[in-house]
Order: sequence, then structure tokens, then C-alpha cells
Amino acid sequence: MTTDAGTDTDTATGTAAGIEVRPVTGYTGAEITGVDLAGDLDDAAVQVVREALLAWKVVFFRGQRLDHAAHVALARRFGKPVTLRSRGGASPAEFPEVETTADRLELAGRYGMDRDEWLERRRHTLVRGWHCDHGARVDPPAATILRAETVPPYGGDTTWSNLAAAYEGLSEPVRRFADGLRAEHRLGVGYQSRPGPDAYLEHLQDHQVATVHPLVRVHPESGERLLFVNGYYVERIMDVSRAENARLLEMFTEQITRPEYTVRFRWEPGSVAFWDNRATVHLAPADTGRLDHPRVMHRVMLAGEIPYGVDGRPSEPITGAPLHSPA
Repeated sequence: MTTDAGTDTDTATGTAAGIEVRPVTGYTGAEITGVDLAGDLDDAAVQVVREALLAWKVVFFRGQRLDHAAHVALARRFGKPVTLRSRGGASPAEFPEVETTADRLELAGRYGMDRDEWLERRRHTLVRGWHCDHGARVDPPAATILRAETVPPYGGDTTWSNLAAAYEGLSEPVRRFADGLRAEHRLGVGYQSRPGPDAYLEHLQDHQVATVHPLVRVHPESGERLLFVNGYYVERIMDVSRAENARLLEMFTEQITRPEYTVRFRWEPGSVAFWDNRATVHLAPADTGRLDHPRVMHRVMLAGEIPYGVDGRPSEPITGAPLHSPA
């Protein structure tokens, strides 16, 4: 299979037992056809998906018939599913690896906010919503598999960006500079507190998670260098002044969200997105609140490793336990 992310997008790449991989943008995303994710994937099929994931960072499947059990079984073909310590009431109790995204909307009411205020306080700037899953942990998940059960007839798209392409898109002197930087990732950085008492802010303070990660992470499989920064978790770049920090974060977050490095996916019932959480950041939709239509999604994450920088130094935890208990 061709793994060059500069391949002509009109050309289908990757075939094994009828499986076809079609890139959908110049840098990011490929759609895979000819595979039944609920079936018993053979080693050749798993290898095609793995290679496509490494090359294109996120892969998409249509018309799949996964239930919770099949979703978890699929995840096990690619790694160790994460079992979260806490989930909301919408997630299936009998499948601790599966998290239903509607859980997050329960938090608004739990902390005295309606849905609109909750989303606004978490995304009060244009770049705040961009994130990798659980990026404040010392061991962020390696990958996420998200499936759509019910989606609006229009809207509700998710967007991903390629952190390897973002790094390569920097000038060579800036790449060398970024290679030596480290940044503090902290839970709640993207949250704008309420005036007066704020129950959610108190929750964040009582359950804080923070890690110093390399600003440039080396991918453990491909060896690619990744611009490991995002607007939702990054608190500060270490050892620079406040003024320098603000300008550097603006530059790097603008770099990772450049449109040419992104792909936007239109969900349908039965759609599945499988992304490398080490090599991408993503942006959940902000338009579903006005659609008055349910959007029910389920995700399973794969256990990840502690990141390493260009100099070989690992990430260092500040506070908070490791994310996962591998199932």
C-alpha cells in the first residue's frame, strides 16, 4: 500500500481481499471500503487499516453494523481498550469500554448551566475546541474509534488536523526551535469560569490533571515528528515569558489548524471514524444545538504510551493518575 500522504487523491490506494483505501484530502483522512468491521477481520485486513491510519491519521468507514460488543471487539484487534473510571448515565453499564458522547451534556445540568452556556464557556475562543482526547494525561490514548448511531440530517460534522503535516509545514529554523520546547497541558485550560460561585471550576480544582509534554512528539510507530499542541489543554510553554508564551501558542495553534491540513467528515448512521490520537487534533461540531435533532455517538479509546520528545525525554506528570486501566 502507498503510504505517501502526498499521493494524488484521485488514486485509490491499498487493496487486500477487496479492501480499498481512498484518500480524501491531500494530507489527512482516507475512506476505506470493502471491509465489515463487525466481522472477523483477518490479519491482512487489519494490516491495511493500520497502514492507512499511519499514512492518513484518520480513516472512515460507512454503513457499518456495529453494536457495543462488536465495537469493543474491533478495538481489541488494534490495541487495548481503555476502561474509564467514570462515565455518565448514557453510556452502557455492561460495556465499561464504551463511552456515549451524550454523557458530556449531563455535565451542564450537573454544574448549573444549560447546554449553550456550557459549550460557550468551554470554547470561548476560535481555537479552544481543538484537542486530542485526554491530552492532559501523562499517557493520552493512542487512538479513538467513534461510531455514529443517530445523527442529524445535516450538520454535526467533525474535523481533524494532521500534526505531522503541521510540523513539516514549519520553516526549518522554527522546527529546530520547537524541537527543544516543552509545554504544560492542563485539564480545564479551555474553560472560562462563571462570575461568582462556579461548581464546575471547583470540580476542576479538586480533580486536576496536568502533564508536561514535549511540544514536538516523536510518533512511536512511524518516527514522524508531531506538533503536539492544542488550544484546549495547553496552559503554557515552559521556560518562556508570558508575552513570548502568548505569541508562541498563537503561532503554533494557528499552524495546526491551517485548513490544508484538515479533513471534515459528514456523519451518517453506521459511520465509523478511527483516528490516531497521537498524530491528530480534532474539533467536535458546534452547530448541533440549533438542529433540534439527536446526535448519539459511541467511542472506544485504545491505551497509549507516555510521549517522548526529539531529545528522548518522556512526558512528566504534574498531577493526576494515568488515564487508563487496559481491559
